[in-house]
Amino acid sequence: MNETPRRRSDSTRTAILTAARERFAADGYERATIRAIAKDASIDPSMVMRYYGSKEGLFAAVVAVDLRLPDLAALPRHDVGRVLVSHFLTMWEQNEVLTALLRVGVTNPAGAERTQGIFRDQLLPVARQVCPDPEQAAVRAGLMATQLLGLGLTRYVLRFPPVVALTREEVVAWLAPTLQRYLTAPSP
Repeated sequence: MNETPRRRSDSTRTAILTAARERFAADGYERATIRAIAKDASIDPSMVMRYYGSKEGLFAAVVAVDLRLPDLAALPRHDVGRVLVSHFLTMWEQNEVLTALLRVGVTNPAGAERTQGIFRDQLLPVARQVCPDPEQAAVRAGLMATQLLGLGLTRYVLRFPPVVALTREEVVAWLAPTLQRYLTAPSP
């Protein structure tokens, strides 16, 4: 009994995504190649390109990031900055995908678009929960992203020694008031 074309397509996509996840994790984005991923998936490299168009497209398909953001509406308003900084520290430290996504996002338009989408779709609703003026939610989410992505870039990608040396408590103490201000303070 022959597989239907749809089932073959689905199994090929699954094989490609599985191989790509493993290859990106082992080699990183820059060293992972379409050829190596195709070999791992036991398919021709042209099939990877057919389904995903490019290495960037494949990476975007592989990287599914759920920031698992806390419900800020349930928190006292003055705790929002502290809770978010603590949450992101945990996310950066436990999820190598975020670091990989950040690396790709700063060097590649498709990675940047994927990063923008994650922050737009997941941070913007958080800002809407707590900011005093709903019309400013996008700006406030963007400002929040400057701090969180800056933290991720300097601490986990570029590994600036003074930032890496900070304890978790120090990072929270420095950044929480800034996030708090971005999200809940009156507009300047």
